[in-house]
Amino acid sequence: MANAFKNYIAASVTTQTSVYTTPSATQTTVIGLSIANTTAGTATVDIQITSGGTTIYLVKGVPIPVGSSLVPIGGDQKLVLEAADVLKVTSDVTVDVAVSVLEIS
Repeated sequence: MANAFKNYIAASVTTQTSVYTTPSATQTTVIGLSIANTTAGTATVDIQITSGGTTIYLVKGVPIPVGSSLVPIGGDQKLVLEAADVLKVTSDVTVDVAVSVLEIS
């Protein structure tokens, strides 16, 4: 088994965007997820996970004030994803997203 730490970024996210998809034959531990509000107004953000055809909200309608960020995953909070699982972010204004993962294949 190979372990690899990786970062994925998505700039200027407004519509629903797949920010990370677990590769085939891989398990992933999301060790960090940060979303930064880059606008002059409050951002409202949804984070969803799609697994096996089912989509759920990790967070829904969370406000991020001007010049602030949301860190829903990090520190003691982790998220395990299986092969083909998708992590999606949606915002009503422009946000930047960074995802840090440990991929095990």
